[in-house]
Amino acid sequence: MSTRGERISEQRLQKLNNIRAMGIDPYPPRFKRTHTARQTIDLLGQQEKESKSEQVTVTVAGRVMANRSMGKVSFLDLRDESGKIQLMVGKDRIKEADFNLFKELDIGDFIGATGKVFRTRSKEPTIEVNSLTLLAKSLQALPEKWHGLSDVEIRYRQRYLDLISNEEVRKTFRLRSNIINNVRQFLDGRGFIEVETPILWPDAGGATAKPFITHHNALDRDLYLRIATELHLKRLLIGGFEKVYELGRIFRNEGIDATHNPEFTTLESYEAYADYNEVMKMVEEMVSTLAQQVLGTTAIEFAGTKIELKPPWQRISLREAITQHSGIDFVQYPNAEMLRSKMREKGIEVDPQKNWAHLVDDLLSTFVEPKLLQPVFLVDYPASLSPLAKRKPGEARVVERFEAFAGGMEIANAFTELNDPLEQRERFLQQARERQQHDVEETVDEDFLLALEHGMPPAGGLGVGIDRLVMLFTNNQSIREVILFPQLKEKGE
Repeated sequence: MSTRGERISEQRLQKLNNIRAMGIDPYPPRFKRTHTARQTIDLLGQQEKESKSEQVTVTVAGRVMANRSMGKVSFLDLRDESGKIQLMVGKDRIKEADFNLFKELDIGDFIGATGKVFRTRSKEPTIEVNSLTLLAKSLQALPEKWHGLSDVEIRYRQRYLDLISNEEVRKTFRLRSNIINNVRQFLDGRGFIEVETPILWPDAGGATAKPFITHHNALDRDLYLRIATELHLKRLLIGGFEKVYELGRIFRNEGIDATHNPEFTTLESYEAYADYNEVMKMVEEMVSTLAQQVLGTTAIEFAGTKIELKPPWQRISLREAITQHSGIDFVQYPNAEMLRSKMREKGIEVDPQKNWAHLVDDLLSTFVEPKLLQPVFLVDYPASLSPLAKRKPGEARVVERFEAFAGGMEIANAFTELNDPLEQRERFLQQARERQQHDVEETVDEDFLLALEHGMPPAGGLGVGIDRLVMLFTNNQSIREVILFPQLKEKGE
């Protein structure tokens, strides 16, 4: 027995054959429209405002989303990216060939229509169709609840159905594009230039993360998808550029959860002669400006909490925040065994393989981060957590680093950049030694160290998670809601 889906496809295939038998190309190469749905509605409103009685003829195009028969006439809902417009089709109002075509149409088909614009008795802007063109025959039916598709598995795997079905989803991705555009305008306005750096690297560096590995056949060597853009952008500071940024994809072969996807979008910027204090001011100004530009307000709602993004944001030391929320002052437990023991004493489950820095990071993510709903900067991190940041004068174990949080998640990370090539080499080597203790291969980027030995000006560097910023602005608690095509398990898993 055939399934309902198979019967629908067979029915639509028969209609396709009928259309071709009429001598009609069901997939023509082009179509010229004069107005979008929104422009048509605006045009009608303008005509009415000016009290013009003459009806204007327009040509529109879009997807058929509804078909209602009312006796001698039928009404179609036609949707394009700008919105929806109603079409009225009457047998005695169009050519016989066009009416025969109309009878073969289904919901989901793309059509073009020409006719005069008027308003029905129910005040609905409508086009009285006098010419009809099929632009693309849909051979698959839309989901039964296309007006509100809710199956998460279908929504993510078949994002096109999600976009067809859910206006809020389309709104999210329009907003995402607007945010990225305004990030560029903000930085360009401050004298930054946008650059592009390699995605394939001979060594993965600039962050601590597990990379994806690929193989280059012509060179016969393994390469890594970048886990950060930092080291190449710093090379540009060394080369003489003073303000640079890159918006691009980063790849990390790690876990998937509500705030992590294996490939994600970041902004990284570097400014010569700035430090982390100046970068902090830039971040709070940028985020609040973006909110005002794309949302019209700096007061937003996220996960049921009202959040005010207007500067100045609160600044708290990492040590103070962790002590306050976990009851553990990590400075008092200067090695992994001591800190691990104290965490167990507090009833915290501890991974025995993690080093001291990762244990501190666990305290942050477990006890502090979920409580940071209003925007805040956590400042001054242990040096062992930040191998690329400059030490704070007078505090050998602390570096000038901040992370920005809002909505209970990290949205930005920044340093006063380490530019001492000898200390940077030692930091890299120490990091490599620690990772090798856990059977993780770690290489030192000698080319970057060579570049650094030529001199890099003091600088402030910044990384912003664009996906999380979009989550915050669109009130979405899952990163999959703001990435068009998120990574998923195989079907059935």
